[in-house]
Amino acid sequence: MMIRSQKIKDSARGQDCTLRLPGICNFNDETTVLSHIGKVRGMGMKCNDYFAVYACSACHHEIDRRTRTMGFDEVRLEQLRALEETLASFFEQGLLKLG
Repeated sequence: MMIRSQKIKDSARGQDCTLRLPGICNFNDETTVLSHIGKVRGMGMKCNDYFAVYACSACHHEIDRRTRTMGFDEVRLEQLRALEETLASFFEQGLLKLG
């Protein structure tokens, strides 16, 4: 079952980039989107919406490998750190709750 949430997607609007890839991030919150970081399951398919980070346009391009400034393993490590920050934000905003 794929979990989709328009509220989670919309929560990225105006947020600081949690990815902040060194030498890549543009720190422009006007370009921040929810960027899925899970395993790719095919063209146009994405993981659940809670497995995503807030990413500026430059960091999003690097995650999607449209640019390849950083190595794959370096990007993955930064994604894990950013996921922790983004999930904390989801809980703070009441978008996710523990039952």
